[in-house]
Amino acid sequence: MLTGAGRVAPRARRRTPLGRTRIEDLGLLGTIRNHLRSYFGGRRVPPVVRAVRADSLTYLSEDALKDLYDAVARIEAAGTSGILIEAGCALGGSAIVIATAKARARALFVYDTFGMIPAPSERDGADVHARYEVIARGESTGIGGNRYYGYEDDLLSKVTENFRRHGVPVAQHAVHLVKGLFQDTLHVDQPVALAHLDGDWYESVTTCLQRITPRLVPGGVIVVDDYDQWSGCRRAVDDYFSDKRDRFAFVHRARLQVVRRC
Repeated sequence: MLTGAGRVAPRARRRTPLGRTRIEDLGLLGTIRNHLRSYFGGRRVPPVVRAVRADSLTYLSEDALKDLYDAVARIEAAGTSGILIEAGCALGGSAIVIATAKARARALFVYDTFGMIPAPSERDGADVHARYEVIARGESTGIGGNRYYGYEDDLLSKVTENFRRHGVPVAQHAVHLVKGLFQDTLHVDQPVALAHLDGDWYESVTTCLQRITPRLVPGGVIVVDDYDQWSGCRRAVDDYFSDKRDRFAFVHRARLQVVRRC
């Protein structure tokens, strides 16, 4: 549904009402451990990660893209069944990383408006509404200072070409680009092994969680791109999983990863 709202400087952590532990706090030790492993272990960075960043196709950091690549690789190594989903793809950078890491025959469905981002709702905070106003006025810059992709006339064709240029043409790699709002297009009727959610606002993320999570296989992963970035996304995740935490593990790496327990 959303093409991605972009990134701003990190905000200070906030406490949730009544001192309730936030999902991100549950993974604090994991975050520290992973940073130490990265620092001392010299994690190998797949060439596709550096390539899509050099080509300004994604806002995601090198660590976030590496984590995404590794999550897909673990699913392939374990023989986990199910399709892959990305909801919100910007210029296709993170989806290209997923497509490169997966088995060629495994289906990847990429959902996006391939155009302007829809407006947020009253469930989103002031940060979200301020960001949307900049986009709506036509004043947003894009990745790496380029033109904001939401202003492109034919973003779908551009993303398709980006896949080809980076060695994963969609027709030959079981990649399906689906244009439209999430509530209109995201209908999941088969098992899901991994989903990467970059929906930004509350309603978009909630729609994704409601339609994808029931189909997530044991050991399957939902990577939430904007949990630490946008208040609406954080609220949507906290609300949806408030009564489901015993069925999922919440691992905070470069991005929040929600794993269905076996």
